[in-house]
Amino acid sequence: MAAASENNHIPRSSLAALTLGAIGVVYGDIGTSPLYTIKEVFGGTHPIPADTDHVLGVLSLIFWALIFIVSLKYVVFIMRADNRGEGGIMALMALALRSQTRGSKKAWWMTVLGLFGASLFYGDGVITPAISVLSAVEGLEIATPVFKPFVVPLALVVLVGLFLFQRHGTASVGALFGPIMVVWFVTLAVLGVSSIVDHPEVLWAVNPVYAVQFIQIERWYSFLALGAVVLAVTGCEALYADMGHFGRRPIRLAWFLLVLPAVYLNYLGQGALILCNPAAVKSPFYLLAPDWLLYPMVGLATLATIIASQAVISGAFSLTRQAMQLGYSPRLDTQHTSESEIGQIYVPSINWMLLGSVVALVLGFQSSSKLASAYGIAVTGTMLIDTLLAFVVARTLWRWDWFRAVLFLIVFLFIDLSFFSATTVKILDGGWFPLVLGMSVFILLSTWKRGRTMLYEQMRTETMPLEDFIRSLFSYPPHRVEGTAIFMVANPAGVPRSLLHNLLHNKVLHERIVLMTVTTQDIPFVPENDRVRIEQLDFGFYRLWVIYGFKDEPDIPRVMELCAPHGIEFDMMQTSFFLGRETIIPRMRPAMQLWREKLFIWMFRNAGAATAYFKIPPGRVVEIGTQVEL
Repeated sequence: MAAASENNHIPRSSLAALTLGAIGVVYGDIGTSPLYTIKEVFGGTHPIPADTDHVLGVLSLIFWALIFIVSLKYVVFIMRADNRGEGGIMALMALALRSQTRGSKKAWWMTVLGLFGASLFYGDGVITPAISVLSAVEGLEIATPVFKPFVVPLALVVLVGLFLFQRHGTASVGALFGPIMVVWFVTLAVLGVSSIVDHPEVLWAVNPVYAVQFIQIERWYSFLALGAVVLAVTGCEALYADMGHFGRRPIRLAWFLLVLPAVYLNYLGQGALILCNPAAVKSPFYLLAPDWLLYPMVGLATLATIIASQAVISGAFSLTRQAMQLGYSPRLDTQHTSESEIGQIYVPSINWMLLGSVVALVLGFQSSSKLASAYGIAVTGTMLIDTLLAFVVARTLWRWDWFRAVLFLIVFLFIDLSFFSATTVKILDGGWFPLVLGMSVFILLSTWKRGRTMLYEQMRTETMPLEDFIRSLFSYPPHRVEGTAIFMVANPAGVPRSLLHNLLHNKVLHERIVLMTVTTQDIPFVPENDRVRIEQLDFGFYRLWVIYGFKDEPDIPRVMELCAPHGIEFDMMQTSFFLGRETIIPRMRPAMQLWREKLFIWMFRNAGAATAYFKIPPGRVVEIGTQVEL
């Protein structure tokens, strides 16, 4: 799908296609929440009584959660915070940082918040496939208890197959996502309406009075209910992150025209069913369906949960690539699974990490109800961080007055804190898992960023100024050889160690020396006509700046082609790339904690090769080793 930040003037046919794609990709997580949300409220780890007052109160809470959190906060407000059409917490963090002085305490806190929110997304990426697929397959138990021993093995087969398929990409089956999810949402609505007919009083749940009374009268039950009601709004971060693929307008149309009505009608139908038959709390979603439709519903639900899981997995791949571009992650092997869609990528190490975690969750928790106890705390944590960063963007970039900005902050911070505090009761029941996973990812990202910054500063202080080096060459000119030598450097003002070592050992200098510095800006894409900047120096030296956005794909051979209009042409067969391979030697008194230094050194040693990451032909690369004390 073509990215579109503003779709106000696109043809109706394109708008329809984008809207269909948004239904298939963006709303998989929210769309499959009816499988387990009501079940968790009335029959989960902390169940509440299934009488009329409680049912109407819970249905009212769900409705207003969908309105305030999804509709107002994300679809209306936060989706306005697009970084040149792109969304997601990384983009939101970049927007918030634009108004801050680099290196200031405020900038540091916003970076920490953004990184931790991104880290929590990985926790969501683990739990979503596990709980979604497991809850779908559990429908077989409702058909007959004979299938109960096979639920977990079947769920594992589906999940393992899903992750094994990732290396093939989703381009070939992606066109089916939209139609399948349309069928899913229509089915949700039809099943819901068929049950509402028997108990139409559930329609009164849209009245906020029922939610308010439920909270006022049943404070403890309502608090427990909030921890399960939040399951109805999982997927908001994916909704925001996918804005760059579909644009705001298609996502909004999909939500208000189909997804919101269909999902809530199904919730109302489940509530009506429980009022008719309180025993239905064991699986209100599947018991909505007539017996003859049960097996097809299990199949359709499994397909829908696979699609929902695929969106989260792809989001984890995309987030990882953004982290690499922005310098928060070491280079990881990244494979493209589509020749036409730049966003279709596969990161093997992340895929296997997610698969291992998902399998451990399914084997450890054994049921969707127990998994629901671990679900929600990572989601609410990310939502809370989104609110704080959005407040900064509203004040500094949108120029909101203090009244509007503070009103936005108070309203949504109160809602987010209410849900977050309610999910804290789940920590001992399994909520610790996404927190531990998120904290682990945060430690890795922050350690890498800190270590790279320290390594850069150390190398910068030990580097000879380039101008002084060039002046010395006029006094003692070395032997020159034909061709071009490209040295990739982080500091364009200094002489790279690889150049000095090459001159020291080989006693020669190429007739043309290019110092290439690759930088990543806090915007998603940089136009090709702004990709390169060249400065000619004395003695055949050039500085070449290559500028990418955090969602651009590094491609150095293409960069070399873009240099021709700037007056410098490259012949790949006459060009050699000199890359430094640093070996880090720990100091007696390390600049950061010993365990973090050892972690950084381990990450540094196992980082992917620059050759593959920048698509440099391996036959044109010379690596020169150096040692650096850190």
